[in-house]
Amino acid sequence: MHKTNNQLMTVGLLILLLVLMGSINLCVSGVTKIKLTLDWTPNTNHTGVYVATEQGYFAEEELKVNIVQPSKTTAIQLTGSGRTEFGISHQEALTMARARGVPVVSIAAIIQENTSGFAAPKHESIESVKDFEGHRFGGWGSELYNKIIQSVMRDAGADFSTVKFVNIGMTDFITAARHNMADFFWIFYGWQGIHAKIEGLEFNYMPAKELSDTFNYYTPILITSESMIEKKPGIVERFVRAVTRGYLYAENNPKKSAEILLKRAPELNRELVMQSQKYLSNKYSEGVEKWGFQEEEVWKRLKDWLYANNLIEKNIDVAKAYTNAFLSTDSS
Repeated sequence: MHKTNNQLMTVGLLILLLVLMGSINLCVSGVTKIKLTLDWTPNTNHTGVYVATEQGYFAEEELKVNIVQPSKTTAIQLTGSGRTEFGISHQEALTMARARGVPVVSIAAIIQENTSGFAAPKHESIESVKDFEGHRFGGWGSELYNKIIQSVMRDAGADFSTVKFVNIGMTDFITAARHNMADFFWIFYGWQGIHAKIEGLEFNYMPAKELSDTFNYYTPILITSESMIEKKPGIVERFVRAVTRGYLYAENNPKKSAEILLKRAPELNRELVMQSQKYLSNKYSEGVEKWGFQEEEVWKRLKDWLYANNLIEKNIDVAKAYTNAFLSTDSS
């Protein structure tokens, strides 16, 4: 009987050990669920994220990513508060958020150069910053763009006081231009500009990066919180690795990646997605060896300008606003 009890105890211990090992394996190999909040509705700025989902890059990193659109709360607010692990935003927005104490960090530049700028219907004959004089700017009430206009007009020796600012809300460029809601606008060329061309709207375009080096900043960017970097760096690393693969795929396969975006967001205009993706696939890593890389000087220039123009009250440390630490060492 004593021998039988020992045998039973041994068998019981083995079963317990196997259960524990199974639990450990389950923990190690279990999929981590995370959320990514976009900055806007799905478009070609986001293609790499959808590619990473469709091609299984997230799955290979044992991540299940829920991609959501923002509502009344921005990706920065959600990321900073921990309600979403990752987000997509813009350098100027993140800089202003950090000046307010929001603990968010840029972990990759999705596009290397600013592809936005000023656009005006051709009949307005606005071909230079000087031509802004006496015209209406249509925006969504952001003080940032008012200050940008003031800055570039001052540099050009133009009279800023003659510009009238019209709040057109979220009205798209084509609709606003065709309904004469304003005379010139700020657009993202890779989406709104290409859409306008498809729709036959003739317009003049002034890229922001050609008006001043200061305005050639990173937009959009991939963001996370200081807490994620401190407490869950492994998840951040795995996430960035998968997203990097997604954007590299989009660079090398514009047509296939456009099809993936259309599959994930079938409500989008097919011709727009195809043409926009062809344009942006050449922009993601333009001028750098590694997708996502960010330069301190780019962050410092914009921060100094924001501070000088009273758009931020605190002169933040830009070294804490971004990091290249999670980018892959493999640039291929």
